[in-house]
Amino acid sequence: MSLPTLHDLHRPLGSTGLLVSPLGLGTVKLGRDQGVKYPNGFQIPNDEEARMLLRQARELGINLIDTAPAYGHSEERLGPLLRGQRQDWVIVSKVGEEFADGVSRHDFSAAHTRLSVERSLKRLETDFIDLVLVHSDGNDLHILNDCEVYQTLADLKAEGKIRGFGFSGKTVEGGVKALEQGDCAMVTYNLNEQNEKAVIDYAAAHGKGILVKKALASGHACLEPGVDPIHASFILLFAQTGVASAIVGTINPLHLAHNVATAAKIIRQS
Repeated sequence: MSLPTLHDLHRPLGSTGLLVSPLGLGTVKLGRDQGVKYPNGFQIPNDEEARMLLRQARELGINLIDTAPAYGHSEERLGPLLRGQRQDWVIVSKVGEEFADGVSRHDFSAAHTRLSVERSLKRLETDFIDLVLVHSDGNDLHILNDCEVYQTLADLKAEGKIRGFGFSGKTVEGGVKALEQGDCAMVTYNLNEQNEKAVIDYAAAHGKGILVKKALASGHACLEPGVDPIHASFILLFAQTGVASAIVGTINPLHLAHNVATAAKIIRQS
């Protein structure tokens, strides 16, 4: 019996023209093991393990991959790992947050935004990035109103270096404002946190894209005994018509297969 896949369940990411799998592969754990908020420690996979994980994701119908400069060496590793496969992947990266020597810092200036995207293009060994999101520090409205990052991303889109841009924020006000001018918002939405549902609703009403981060509460999703937290999380998530894809950052092949099978079953039944 073959495993369920997501190949025939890809859906539009708002009006970007991009078609994405309902689950995306987050790659924090390919590049960074410091300052992360997971319940258990983990070992960063070696190149062969990472290559096998990416191959498995692709075979299961995942075509969305999420990375960022703040994910340590994630982008630099993905470039060589994805050689010859560019047409198979929708690549999402970020700007605004840097992570070095165990510390995060933020820069939302025009110069840094452009430098960051150019550097990501080199690291990822690609001529364009499908979607670039602003990695907010939580001051969402200040970033959108007073910084140059969003206009710079619009310029980079016009130049063809990115196909879409958006905002990974922490507030409803920031998410909605970001969608007024941008293509996509990444929001937190899970069994524990549903504060940003208004952003999902706004996106659904205005043809904008939504990606969900922390869909499994960074591994902290837990319920009463006998209830599968993955199943309950995905039931909640995929009931939202505005959600295009949920980013799940597992490096465990069994978890990946279970996540895909669960998502495929729920989406087909809905």
